[in-house]
Amino acid sequence: MMSKILVIEDEAAIRRVLKKILTEESKDYIVEEAEDGLEAMEKIKEEDYDLVLCDIKMPKMDGVEVLQATKKIKPEIPIVMISGHGDLETAVDTMKMGAFDYISKPPDLNRLLNTVRIALDRKELVTENKRLKKKVVKNYQMIGESKEINHIKEMIEKVAPTEARVLITGENGTGKELVAHWLHQKSERSKGPMIEVNCAAIPSELIESELFGHVKGAFTSANKDRAGKFEAANGGTIFLDEVGDMSLPAQAKVLRALQENKIQRVGSDKDIKVNVRVIAATNKDLKNEIEEKNFREDLYHRLAVILIQVPKLNDRRDDIPLLVEYFTKKVAEEQGTQEKEFSKDALKLLKEYDWTGNIRELRNVIERLIILGGSKIEQKDVELFASK
Repeated sequence: MMSKILVIEDEAAIRRVLKKILTEESKDYIVEEAEDGLEAMEKIKEEDYDLVLCDIKMPKMDGVEVLQATKKIKPEIPIVMISGHGDLETAVDTMKMGAFDYISKPPDLNRLLNTVRIALDRKELVTENKRLKKKVVKNYQMIGESKEINHIKEMIEKVAPTEARVLITGENGTGKELVAHWLHQKSERSKGPMIEVNCAAIPSELIESELFGHVKGAFTSANKDRAGKFEAANGGTIFLDEVGDMSLPAQAKVLRALQENKIQRVGSDKDIKVNVRVIAATNKDLKNEIEEKNFREDLYHRLAVILIQVPKLNDRRDDIPLLVEYFTKKVAEEQGTQEKEFSKDALKLLKEYDWTGNIRELRNVIERLIILGGSKIEQKDVELFASK
């Protein structure tokens, strides 16, 4: 399969060298050139490239701007930055912005070709993955052997087969969504749908139509009847994430759905019977929200039949080595790279770190270390790349 590569570099000599290296490496590489960012963006808009190599310092439009502009219009194209002397910090920053990797000038032949190969494989995988992701249900695993996590696993085993409603509490990034998926997968409803609703992400004026659907003409843009999430979850589970952010009118309707197993679409007075199990999650203190009149107490008692508190990562530090191992495997699979080993000192430092962002932050740090660290992750890598 032919791979189209665009080399963006304002120095003609380096452009020629890069083109020569790539075309000699493989007959399957079609290499095009651009001498500045503006010319490059015209080409990227017109053509579909499999890989872009982009210099950081350029006239008219620099590499960082090219990266940001490309990510907006064609996010699937892997971009490898070329950093000159003194650009290292910017190169590291571009990784956070979504660059695939960076290589330094003068380019090391092996590293260049290796990076190009991995990036092209990744592009192929990303395209393939997008197709498969639509078919595959996400695989949710709960990693850890600490007392806190074992307690949650035991609770899930007991609670999942019942119809009891569950309220999952915990900070951002602790894995509340994971608990919800486990509860669904281990329940009698696992063959039915699992519908997620992020209550914080939907504007309060739209949350009712999102949850309960609407009839044609119910509001300006309602040009046809539409079923809501409760109907979509019929026979399965609905997961109300960030339930503490739901507006009071929507709370009243959810309460009715829980009490009577009936809903009404916005703009209609016809009752629709629904058979759903409700699992909710929040990072807010709902008791406090009730006192401040932001959350209905009767709804709280309906939702919180079973309470599962997901611990902070700082409270289950013994699980960090297992989580590191799990994420290392996962990131290596996603990036199509070799798994890397962490030294004892590196793990020790990660265990002592203050994980305010919890598991989500740990995952990001592991990915950063794997991309930027050496072949074995040492203490110095953690000090360099895991700091806030």
